[in-house]
Amino acid sequence: MPFVDIRVIAGAFTPEEKRQLVEKVSEAVIAIEGEALRPSTHVLITETPSGAWAIGGKALTAEDVRVKRAGGAL
Repeated sequence: MPFVDIRVIAGAFTPEEKRQLVEKVSEAVIAIEGEALRPSTHVLITETPSGAWAIGGKALTAEDVRVKRAGGAL
């Protein structure tokens, strides 16, 4: 059965934003797999500590994500 693991940096998203991620990703998966698998569709948000996630050798923080979401550069 489908299992989706969304990984984010801790503190980068509010509880409401994480709830929306779970809801919308679940609905997207169910739209493809069919309604019968709704009870078996799992979505998990895994939070990585701020500063423990790196891209291209640069450790990212929750603040870095907030800046990027606002349209800034990393």
